[in-house]
Amino acid sequence: MSIVIRTHPRLTIGVLIGCAVGFLAPAENLTSKVLIGWNAAVWSYLALMFWLTVRARADQVKRIAETEDENAGLVLLIICIAAIASLVTITLELVGSKDLDTTRRLLHYAFTGITVIGSWLLVGVIFSVHYARLYYTWSGKEPALRFAEGLTDPDYWDFLYFSFTIGVAVQTSDVGVATRELRRIVLAQSLIGFLFNTAILGFSINIAAGLFS
Repeated sequence: MSIVIRTHPRLTIGVLIGCAVGFLAPAENLTSKVLIGWNAAVWSYLALMFWLTVRARADQVKRIAETEDENAGLVLLIICIAAIASLVTITLELVGSKDLDTTRRLLHYAFTGITVIGSWLLVGVIFSVHYARLYYTWSGKEPALRFAEGLTDPDYWDFLYFSFTIGVAVQTSDVGVATRELRRIVLAQSLIGFLFNTAILGFSINIAAGLFS
């Protein structure tokens, strides 16, 4: 636990905020409290990562990547499982909102949208951090990712570009993937991205049907 706190301080802060908010939230049931806590954790982490992305230079990205090397794979796995679980939980929340009055149902729909968008953004960000780690800890002769124009010192914006291109289009665009380990990670993100894109489409249709019913 102490290793995770030391190597992933922003994630730790997000989790602590989420636990506190979820525990204190005056929600009607446990599912709602979990989702409220999840949203608090996710959006806190995204805000902290955005601030880091704006400020961090390439040398700082490299230093952070080397620090996070100890347990990054496990963290990535846990976050992805939790993000997918949030889709299941929000489905249960939507099912329970059909008998609500119009105002409360609209609030449930808005909450659903915020949750799904937050989880989708979280997956893209956490994969971008993992790509940064793999890139800067790779010891081969050629870079693990080959960016356009011969870029060899990418920052978080470059890794976010690569990650969200996969998340949106399920393809790698103009960035080459040069190692087997990275290809496996890209494959995993592509599958998760397809799942999320399909879920977002399904939720959108469900919400639209609920609004016009």
